[in-house]
Amino acid sequence: MAVNAYLNFEGNTREAIEFYAKAFEKEMPEITTFGEAPQNPEYPLPEEAKNLVMHSSLNICGSNVMFSDTFPGMPFTVGNNINLAVVIDDLDNLRKYFNNLQEGGTVTMELQETFWSKSFGQLTDKFGVNWMFSHESE
Repeated sequence: MAVNAYLNFEGNTREAIEFYAKAFEKEMPEITTFGEAPQNPEYPLPEEAKNLVMHSSLNICGSNVMFSDTFPGMPFTVGNNINLAVVIDDLDNLRKYFNNLQEGGTVTMELQETFWSKSFGQLTDKFGVNWMFSHESE
């Protein structure tokens, strides 16, 4: 069983998915919009919701990260209560992904050796998502 992160954005989910797919060198995943979902005639879909992302998923280093826009009128707050941890044994890719994600973001801890990892670092990307990177040797 896996635990997947689900990230919500306020209208810019497609941009976030494109950024993450590029940063982790992945193909652009399938995106389902609210307009493509089966509609309930009792609750007509607002026009501004039709092109918003209802769901998408991207496999990042073996973990699925899911994405969605918030529905119009629903509250949205950028929070710092979630960290996505990338723990891999490939030091070159660890550095590359860290460097790719820091574009437009803020590094809170440069990649460095710690007592638990040959290379550990933290950053907040340009979408306000917190990331931790840790080298896991075999």
